[in-house]
Amino acid sequence: MVTPPEEPHAAERERLSRQEYISAMVHFYRGEMQRATSWRLRLDNTTNWAIISAGGLVTFAFGHPDIHQVILVLGLALLIFFLWIESRRYRYFDVWRSRVRKLEENFFGPVLMRRLASPDPGWAETVAADLARPVFKISHWHALHLRLRSNYFILFLLILVAWIAKILLHPYPMNSFMDFKERLAIGLVPWWATPLVLSVTYGLLALVCIVPGKVMAAHGHRWDMSENTQQLL
Repeated sequence: MVTPPEEPHAAERERLSRQEYISAMVHFYRGEMQRATSWRLRLDNTTNWAIISAGGLVTFAFGHPDIHQVILVLGLALLIFFLWIESRRYRYFDVWRSRVRKLEENFFGPVLMRRLASPDPGWAETVAADLARPVFKISHWHALHLRLRSNYFILFLLILVAWIAKILLHPYPMNSFMDFKERLAIGLVPWWATPLVLSVTYGLLALVCIVPGKVMAAHGHRWDMSENTQQLL
């Protein structure tokens, strides 16, 4: 048995005036901007944690000759952990950012240009569908790609350079291959394990940095946001 649709409320049957429509869109924009700003602050917090951790571990590693190079390997693992958290947060931030950009491009832009037509005729339906069923606009891989290229590339490079300097120069310049093996050894772990782990890790990071990943479609429509634009909010 099919349930008949409910009759709309009296207020819902009335057409919105232009003034009411603009007022509603302004409040909607302010709400979405607040959400995007809130998630942006979370991204900044994660980046700050990563910068402080990397700087502190490098300083600590060179602060005393008895500090083993493994502390920098642990710092690398910590940076990967922060990058994973930040990429996940970026996907949520991108949901609100995409809506804000849709409003700016198709509502406020035409208003400022004194034009009635929006560049994307179906933008309102796309945003309305996303409000009913929010979806991520980018893959996790693409979020990793963006955050790695934007913030974490220099931090991973810092850890790598510090690790090489620690092995070759600290606490004194390496004199023989035996010194090299001795400095790489970690307890029962063979000396070649650390270079192998770092090679694989930085190889994967290079792959993430080079391959952009997938920008996903939402409700049958692409949001058409360029990579450069995604860094502005």
